Amino acid sequence: MSKLKPYEKYQPVQYDYVAVIPEGWQLLPNIAVFKERIERGFVDEELLSVTIGRGVIRQTDVAIKKDSSNEDKSKYKLIKIGDIAYNRMRMWQGALGYSDYRGITSPAYVILKPKIKINQRFFHYMFRTGFYTNYSKRFSYGIVDDQLSLRYVDFKRMYSILPPLETQDTIVKYLDCKTKKIQQLIQKKERLIDTLVENVNYVVNDDRNWKIEKAKWLFDEVKIKNQVNEELLAVTQDRGVIPKRLCEENFVSPNSYEGLKLVEVDDFVISLRSFQGGIEFSEYRGIVSPAYNIIRLKYKFNNLIYRRFFRYYFKSPKLILLLNTVISGIRDGQNINWNDFKNLVLPIPSEEEIRPMLKDFDKLEKLKLTYKVERKKIQEYQNALITPLVTGEIRVPTEKVMN
Repeated sequence: MSKLKPYEKYQPVQYDYVAVIPEGWQLLPNIAVFKERIERGFVDEELLSVTIGRGVIRQTDVAIKKDSSNEDKSKYKLIKIGDIAYNRMRMWQGALGYSDYRGITSPAYVILKPKIKINQRFFHYMFRTGFYTNYSKRFSYGIVDDQLSLRYVDFKRMYSILPPLETQDTIVKYLDCKTKKIQQLIQKKERLIDTLVENVNYVVNDDRNWKIEKAKWLFDEVKIKNQVNEELLAVTQDRGVIPKRLCEENFVSPNSYEGLKLVEVDDFVISLRSFQGGIEFSEYRGIVSPAYNIIRLKYKFNNLIYRRFFRYYFKSPKLILLLNTVISGIRDGQNINWNDFKNLVLPIPSEEEIRPMLKDFDKLEKLKLTYKVERKKIQEYQNALITPLVTGEIRVPTEKVMN
C-alpha cells in the first residue's frame, strides 16, 4: 500500500472528512445515489441478518441464533442480491453491508438499492470505514448511544464520495483481493483453534474412571433479581457471557431492568440455545434475561481448577447431547430449567485428574488471546487500507489489479 501514489489532480470539496477529492470524482447526497427498498410479504424467503463483523449473512450463520419460528414475517423487508442493508440502531458501529443473498430481514433494517449505475461493493467498503460510521452517528437520533437510530430520511441527507464507475470497479477488485488474503489468514488461525478445541473436548470427556454425580450435588441455582444498576450482559455461543456493548449482533434492550437476573464473575448461564451450543461461562458481573438460568459451583468445588474444567466440559459435544435428552420434543428455543438440569449426571474428576488437562486449556486460551490481538491488528490494517482508497487520497494502478 505504501507504493500507491496520489491522483494527479484534485478539486476542493466542502466535506468534514476530506478537503479535496480527485478531479472527476463527485460528492453527492445519498438521495441521489440510493433509494429505499420497502417490499414486504415474502414470508417464505430465507432469513438474513446484518452484522458488524460480517455484513449481511444468513441468519443460520449467526452465532447467537434467534428463534423466529413463530414470528409474523409479513412485515419483514425483502433484500435482493446487490442491495446494501444497514441496521438503523447499529449503523454507527458498522452494522451494514452488501448482500450476496436474496432473503428477508427485520423491519428495523433499512434496505438500499441504487438509483444510478454504481458498484455497490465500493459503498460497502466506504460505509464500513471509521470516518463514515462516525458520520452516521452524527445523523442518528437517540438520547443515549444504545438508542441511536439512523432513519432513511436522515441517511439520504448525508453525502458520499462517488468516483467514476471504472475507478469504483478498480478499487473494489483491489480491495476484494486484499480482503480475500486477509480472510485466508484468519481462517488458517481459526482452523488451528478448532483443532485445539477438539483436543480439549477429548480430554474433558475421557471419563472412564471418574466419579459421577447429579448436577444438583455440584451446582446451586442462583436467583438474584432487581439489580437495576448493573451492566446488561449478552449470552453468546462463541464468546460466552459478555457485555452487550461488545456484541456485533443487534440485541434489543429491555424496557425495564427490573426482574433481570444477576450474574457474578465465574457463574455459568443456561440460555435458550444451550441445547445447541452448551452452557456459557461468565467473566463479567451484570444482568441477563430472566429467561436464563444461573448456576454456580457449590463451595466445595468452587475453585479455579473445577471452574476451568466445567467451562470446557459444558461446551463439549457430549454435554450438548446430554442437554438434548431433557428437551426432546420441545419447540426450538425452549429453555432448560433448573429442574431439568439438576438431575443430569455429570462427571466429577478429582483435582489430580484435572491438573494434566490444564496445559491443554492454557494452550487453547493462549492461542485465542493471540488470535484476538492479531484480529484487531488486521481490522486496523483493513481500515487503514480502505479509507485512503475510497476517499481518493491514493490510487490503485490498473496493473496492481491485473496482478
